[in-house]
Amino acid sequence: MRFVQFCIDGKQCIGLENGNGGGIVNLSAADASFPTDMRSFIEGGEAVWKKAENYKSATPICRDHVQLLAPITSCDKVLCVGMNYKDHCEEQNAPVPVQPVIFNKFPSCIMGPADKMDYPAETKCLDWEVELTIVIGKEGRNIKEADAMSHVFGYTIANDLSARDWQLEPGRNGGQWLIGKAMHQFCPLGPAIVTPGELGDPHKLGLRCRVNGVVKQDSNTDQLVHKTEQILAFISRFMCLKPGDLILTGTPPGVGCFRKPPEYMKTGDVVEVEVDGIGTVTTTIV
Repeated sequence: MRFVQFCIDGKQCIGLENGNGGGIVNLSAADASFPTDMRSFIEGGEAVWKKAENYKSATPICRDHVQLLAPITSCDKVLCVGMNYKDHCEEQNAPVPVQPVIFNKFPSCIMGPADKMDYPAETKCLDWEVELTIVIGKEGRNIKEADAMSHVFGYTIANDLSARDWQLEPGRNGGQWLIGKAMHQFCPLGPAIVTPGELGDPHKLGLRCRVNGVVKQDSNTDQLVHKTEQILAFISRFMCLKPGDLILTGTPPGVGCFRKPPEYMKTGDVVEVEVDGIGTVTTTIV
């Protein structure tokens, strides 16, 4: 199934999307027992998720009549995995990490899959990063790799927008990545959350990024160093994963900061991040 969050007639709802770019079944209107936000829906557990299957054949709304929102907001955590593509490590002549490199954004960074972004005044080095993103479905600590997929609700797409000056320049914020990764609007997300059964193998998906129609990143999730099972097992050793938590799994090569010469986004640019089987997030810089 493909789950979306949207606004219609001034009301927020959740729905089922009939294929990438297809019509949307309004679950919130079809059954008053369904919540109007995705986090609450996920927290409802498997019984609620299965109930949504009963509406897969219901008459959809034309998507032109709705405003598509980020598929989840107000989650507890937005975690990120750095240096997690073999080809991305090669791009920067860096060793492949033995353990996942974890940092974070904030839920307030999330923006919708077609929202415009205000160019942040605090950076001159705004960079793109297409990322497959895990959406946690079930709470867990010390999760075993063999059990990890039972904790996954689905997958979506994020653009891990980065201010490279604040992330990488010596002397900036004591070498910490947080400011460079967690500025306002630095997590465009969407367009849908696709369940594992619908998506298939999440570790064999093409993913790419285009800036003004020019392909900048083009790789496959088979290049992931640490896959879903290893990521969940590692993170849950240190913190409790909760329903609705997001984990951005890393980006492939082609980011702006490692191009020769470096390339960064500017006002007027349109950046598209795409993962096969999920869709595209389009962000216009204004």
